[in-house]
Amino acid sequence: MPEITGPARVRFAPSPTGHVHLGSARTALYDYLLAKQTGGQFILRIEDTDRKRYVEGAEEELMTSLRWLGIEWDEGPDIGGPYGPYRQSERKDIYLKYAQQLVESGHAYYCFCTPHKLEQVHQEQQQRKESYHYDGTCRALDPKEAAARAASGEPHVIRFKTPKTGTTIVKDQLRGEIAIENSQIDDYVLVKSDGWALYHLAAMVDDHEMKITHVIRGSEWLPTFPLHSLIIRAFGWQEPTWVHLSVFLKPSGKGKMSKREATDLIKDGYSIFLKDLEGLGYLPEAVVNWVALMGWSYDGSTEFFTMPDLVEKFSLDRLNPSPAAINFTKLDHFNGLHIRNLDANDLAARLVPFFEKEGFAVDFDKLVKIIPILQVRIATLDEAPQMAGFFFKDEVKPELEDLIAKGLTAAESAAIAERCLQELCALDDISPEKAEPHMREVVEALGYSAGQVFGIMRVAITGQKVSPPLFESMEIIGKDTVFKRLEKAITQLRQAL
Repeated sequence: MPEITGPARVRFAPSPTGHVHLGSARTALYDYLLAKQTGGQFILRIEDTDRKRYVEGAEEELMTSLRWLGIEWDEGPDIGGPYGPYRQSERKDIYLKYAQQLVESGHAYYCFCTPHKLEQVHQEQQQRKESYHYDGTCRALDPKEAAARAASGEPHVIRFKTPKTGTTIVKDQLRGEIAIENSQIDDYVLVKSDGWALYHLAAMVDDHEMKITHVIRGSEWLPTFPLHSLIIRAFGWQEPTWVHLSVFLKPSGKGKMSKREATDLIKDGYSIFLKDLEGLGYLPEAVVNWVALMGWSYDGSTEFFTMPDLVEKFSLDRLNPSPAAINFTKLDHFNGLHIRNLDANDLAARLVPFFEKEGFAVDFDKLVKIIPILQVRIATLDEAPQMAGFFFKDEVKPELEDLIAKGLTAAESAAIAERCLQELCALDDISPEKAEPHMREVVEALGYSAGQVFGIMRVAITGQKVSPPLFESMEIIGKDTVFKRLEKAITQLRQAL
């Protein structure tokens, strides 16, 4: 692959038709990394000419999601730039001007075929078991006659006049040269009867006017890739470097994920949409790390990357065109790694909304103290309230059956709890350094297992059978609260007798 020697100008050009998914996130990320690595510019462009599929609020969600990932743009609809407007809906006249140039140069033509006529042609082709294509009825019209009919207001579209002989050769940086017979390329519509340009024209015009050097996009555009090259060549413009990324497969590795399957994922705590991943407790750093490796690798073994790491190490020649299965287990893994990579104050600040969502009034200083024993035990931020919510409760309400240790009676468990309370009260402090060795001696003296004794203490003090380390937790909770909770548990056990 030729080495990139100058700054890259790249664009991420989504349509505001729904939520931002992983495929879009990966495209935007690769664009961003290439721009930053080469000292170039990352442009955000909104392709919103398909008004039937336009979703209110989608553009705002898109920008929010990109910024959540840490991706900022140098030019875009909200901040402007030298090559605006950056919404295609505001560039209608520009596309019409270029479409007219193609007509005048003989590379496009007016087509007056009605929808009814086109449907008839389609049905006849189906009967002959042919793939659908325009039959060329208006291709042979006299240009002057066609121009006069168009000027008179007769409904029409503008079609590209694809060469019908020869071969078009295009080059993709992942797949090399691709050759296709021109006879296999349809005369695609460039401008609809309502005057709106389609992607095939609009995107090529925008890329030219915005001086885009590299086009990174999904493999779904490979079938029309030759058409896009032909349009650019018809204008005499220089083509950008083309990069068509691999497809995403569902976690099973078998086929693309359907909308229904994507919706069902949320039930298992996963999603392919960025807006959901944030709420599910995933760090943007982890999502970036995960997505970057779905189609790219650095050396085949290094897996942990921060955004600065990726800016330094990313390269187009390490992209892989093979399909990439979505592996949520990997996402959990990366999320845990990046959680452990945060400093205590940063992690605490990120956890606060999750505790508050569950109704906890958070003492931030106490939360910071909890971080060392919590940080290594959570894979997602939303796990924290369930694991450590007891720190912020005035009282806990353990289940009676959980207070009774395995193999013991309620009376035996109550006696153990009483002994534990006596021993802890006798200590100067309940720091792990003092409390744990002493209580292990108590366990030996009682003749029970550590699991039985500490299990009773854990449930009494935290209200749950699973928690961060017991003695570290006790120190943070404080002596008075620990003693009160043990006393309450003893009462609960005695009342059950």
